[in-house]
Amino acid sequence: MEDQEMQLKVRRVSDKFTESMYVLANEPSVALYRLQEHVRRSLPELVQHKTDMQSWEEQSQGAIYSVEYACSAVRSMAKSSVYFKNIDSLLRQAISMREQISISQGRRKRTVDPGMPRDTGEKHNSGL
Repeated sequence: MEDQEMQLKVRRVSDKFTESMYVLANEPSVALYRLQEHVRRSLPELVQHKTDMQSWEEQSQGAIYSVEYACSAVRSMAKSSVYFKNIDSLLRQAISMREQISISQGRRKRTVDPGMPRDTGEKHNSGL
């Protein structure tokens, strides 16, 4: 019987001790300490991820700006096709007018002085 009483007392002490350890282990200050340890371990990695993301964001913003600028330039080029067509038309007119002027100057030279001998390709002896 004493043996059973002793076992009962040991069991009660053991249960109380376990309960005390459980309360101690889950005390708020211990929880805060564990939280602090976790933050201390994981914070450098989180900071590195944040700086990487900021760097990628900056690069992305630069690329987006470049693409938007290129799109704007292409739109401007598309709008300028009207002006290039106009320039092409004006150049064709200018070439046509130049050809007409050349033709009319050639006729004028022939009709201006009919008394002048025409160059027939013969060499003239001028007093020799």
